[in-house]
This record gives sequence, structure tokens and C-alpha cells, in this order.
Amino acid sequence: MSNIYWEAFKTFFKIGMFTLGGGYAMIPLIEEEVVNKHQWASKEEMLDLIAIAQSCPGIFAVNISIFIGYKLRKTHGAIATAFGTTLPSLLIILAIAIFFHQFEDNKVIAAMFKGIRPAVVALIAVPTFNMARRAQLNWFTIWIPIVSALAIWLLGVSPIWIIIIAGIGGYAYGKLGIRN
Repeated sequence: MSNIYWEAFKTFFKIGMFTLGGGYAMIPLIEEEVVNKHQWASKEEMLDLIAIAQSCPGIFAVNISIFIGYKLRKTHGAIATAFGTTLPSLLIILAIAIFFHQFEDNKVIAAMFKGIRPAVVALIAVPTFNMARRAQLNWFTIWIPIVSALAIWLLGVSPIWIIIIAGIGGYAYGKLGIRN
């Protein structure tokens, strides 16, 4: 029998080490490891954990790792998963800080970072579409994320107002018992 703390640390260290693009880009790997491989959470729980992690202040990937670690083994599990998630970034940033001055004008390195950008966009888009599907969006509700994204992008509306309006709308939707 393996040590759950070590297993959780290794799992989140791997997620932190091999995911570029931040927390949202980590969602497919987190889901693969947590839901499919280790079965530490169901798909429905994972969707709830993602929603909670998004709404909490702080770094998304750390938030979700803490929630999963806490679910596994309370505070000690949360510490193991949070440390596993953050240690790779700490080591990478430390290495970059030590050696960056040697590479800051290197055109090959600049081109590599430019080439990574489209992959990061795809890594963020895929979990977004998967979450939308699991959230059971339909023709009655699909306009909400579209209008929200356009309001933020084109009109410069603060995402905080979108969240507040969506919360009020969701509350009213539930209270009025509106069904499609």
C-alpha cells in the first residue's frame, strides 16, 4: 500500500511540472490524474471543485490542489498537494532567475515562447468546452457565457460585475423555478 501523501505530492508535482499556461491549462491533466487514474473525485465533484477554486482568491491550480488534498487527508493532504503543485514552479523560476541574463536576448528562446502561446490557448479552450458541456448548457442558457465574454472583451465590463449579475440571475432563476 502506497503512502497517500507521497502519491498526492507526486501527482501534483507532475501536474505542476508538465503544465504550461497556468491553472486553466492544468485542468485536463488534473482531471485525468484525479478523476480517471486515482479516482480521488468523481467528474461531478471535479466540476464543483473547479467552480469553487475559480471563485476563491488565489492561484487556481493551488486552490484546486488544496481542495483535493483536503478531501483526501484533511490538512496534511492539503499541504502535500499544495507543496507538490507549487514546488516545480518555484524551482523553474529559481533557475530562470539565476540564468535569465544569459538568454534574455536569445532569438531562439523568444521564438520558443512565441510558439508555445497557441498551445496554451488550446489547453485553456478544451477544458472550457468540456465544463460547458458538463454544466448542461443548452439553447436556453448558452447566451449567458457568450454575452458575458463579449461584455468583458468588447465593452470592458469588469468580470466582478459579470459574476455579481450572474449570481443574482442564478438566484432568481432558482427561486422563480424557470425551466426551459
